[in-house]
Amino acid sequence: MEKNTAEKRAAELTALLDKYTYQYYVLDDPEVSDYEFDMLMQELKAIEAEFPELVTPTSPTQRVGGIASGKFEKVTHAVQMASLQDVFSLEQVDEFLTRCRTELSSPDYSVEPKIDGLSVSLEYTDGVLTRGSTRGDGFVGEDVTANIRTIRSIPLKLTDAPEFLEVRGEVYMPRSSFMELVEQQELNDEQPFKNPRNAAAGSLRQKDPKITAGRKLDMFIFNVQQVRGKEFRTHSESLDYLRSLGFKTVPTYKVCHEYDEIVDEIKRIGDDRAGLAFDIDGVVIKVNDLSQRDIMGSTAKTPKWAVAYKYPPEEKETKLLDIEVNVGRTGAITPTAVFEPILLAGTSVSRAVLHNQDFIDEKDIRIGDTIVVRKAGEIIPEVLRSVKHSEGSEPFRLPTVCPVCGTPSVREDGESVLRCPNVECPAQLLKNMIHFASKNAMNIDGLGEANMKLLVESGIVSSPADLYTLRKEQLLSLERFGDKSAENLVKAIDASKNAGLDRLIHALGIRNIGQRAAVLLCERFGSMDKLIAAERDEIADIEGFGEIMAESVVTALREPHRLELIEKLRQAGVNMEYKKETSGDDRFAGLTFVLTGTLPTMKRDDAKKLIESFGGKVSGSVSKKTSFVVAGEDAGSKLTKAQELGVEILSEADLIERTK
Repeated sequence: MEKNTAEKRAAELTALLDKYTYQYYVLDDPEVSDYEFDMLMQELKAIEAEFPELVTPTSPTQRVGGIASGKFEKVTHAVQMASLQDVFSLEQVDEFLTRCRTELSSPDYSVEPKIDGLSVSLEYTDGVLTRGSTRGDGFVGEDVTANIRTIRSIPLKLTDAPEFLEVRGEVYMPRSSFMELVEQQELNDEQPFKNPRNAAAGSLRQKDPKITAGRKLDMFIFNVQQVRGKEFRTHSESLDYLRSLGFKTVPTYKVCHEYDEIVDEIKRIGDDRAGLAFDIDGVVIKVNDLSQRDIMGSTAKTPKWAVAYKYPPEEKETKLLDIEVNVGRTGAITPTAVFEPILLAGTSVSRAVLHNQDFIDEKDIRIGDTIVVRKAGEIIPEVLRSVKHSEGSEPFRLPTVCPVCGTPSVREDGESVLRCPNVECPAQLLKNMIHFASKNAMNIDGLGEANMKLLVESGIVSSPADLYTLRKEQLLSLERFGDKSAENLVKAIDASKNAGLDRLIHALGIRNIGQRAAVLLCERFGSMDKLIAAERDEIADIEGFGEIMAESVVTALREPHRLELIEKLRQAGVNMEYKKETSGDDRFAGLTFVLTGTLPTMKRDDAKKLIESFGGKVSGSVSKKTSFVVAGEDAGSKLTKAQELGVEILSEADLIERTK
């Protein structure tokens, strides 16, 4: 393809992908299927791979880019991101309205749901997203631009935008995404986030944007912080304008005049909140006229022209009927409260995780107690406290042996979790098998929890390696499988042999090692054999790792049962080598590059992939063995050292030119 043709087609694809992204993530009304969208994205990626100079910061392919930052730069907000005064009763709402009427002539108010998330500022210069930052203390926040770019509902480029625009909004995690994340954390025996707000905050501040991208965050915009080239008379007018630019604005707002109207809207939003796809924790009431806001002014911390009415948390008493004890994938023995069903946040609940023995002891929870339960973040049931012991009750103790296999339980130093150390425990087997086949691991289509449970309980498989010896005839003997489904599963299992070494490492279920850590291990060692032979210090030396993660890897890959599994998988034909994408051209073979500073259009990770696709190696430090240093703006000590050693310095344009 000629460059002119490629440039034209890239522009067409960018326009289409931006349109379809807006329809899907903002309007919730997709025009094309996921497959069609993915095919267009792959076409654009192929063009940009062939012509790297066509890659722009606003390209749809750049939603997830960059490398782990290691830190977040401080951002001083030009306009304070103030917090709101909270009120907790309708009487306090009336007092606020009275103050407004005292100072203003016939004010109107915008009444909006208060999204329970993380407050963030977005800055656009000439329509291009240039920075995203957290609220921080209202005056100084943190630069999270790379992570913000992964949120699909946020436009990277605005059409017909003013010269400069800063907007404020709330980054949140939809309830469905939160439940998926918690389910995965529980499967991995990790401490799950307590509510979507904490999950959103933790996800936005990940040092690796790829992890943030996988958390499926979203954002509602609710305010114009500053703008050049446009004026507004009212807040509601500014919201309508932001929506016309393509922003996903706060879902509903109503302009009200009287107290009764506002109370009705507060009650309506409260009645509807259980059915929303996201969490709200109250209602914001703001003076709508912007000039009237100036009249009322602000205190040092909060504006006087707005309040946030907070809904009271819904807590209910119930009777604790039992404490069930379950065994997780890594042997964690977890207690679960089983209580008389109660209605919370619109749904019936009867179970809540009690975490560990320390949690139970701290709250002195006993079977038969009257307990108080609420839904953390309106989603996850949690036991707050015990308010009354039943007559003759005794403190509850977790079992000293595994409730499934009878092996004596252990509590390792520094841990609050009790574990079953028996790797052949049936409970661990099933959950390990489910994890092995899961989407984020070997991704075996058609082998979900129900089918895996059937295979394990029927005795057909007792190890992940057994999956690769499954025959169609064996599956047909089970009631859930027909001719076509059995054939498809066998094919899916066979295809998973080439899933990738990083997926296999993740699938092995090594404690503290998730998807990203598995990729880093592959990039460092390149093969399963080299990883098995690696020393603890070598692993701990990987950026993003530490002593605990390194210890987990070394311990796991010295265990006889796991080494036996790896060998069986090898014999079955499962890939044990890390295969990087290459261009088929090894012109950089034997050359070592160092990247430093901020490149004009490329993220460091993209530049690294480009170099590696031509057979080159990227190092983190400059030495006499360094072939080239690719330097961008604000290059520091690495550039100085390269100049001292006489290493050739390249610009981004020089690098791209050498790949043509």
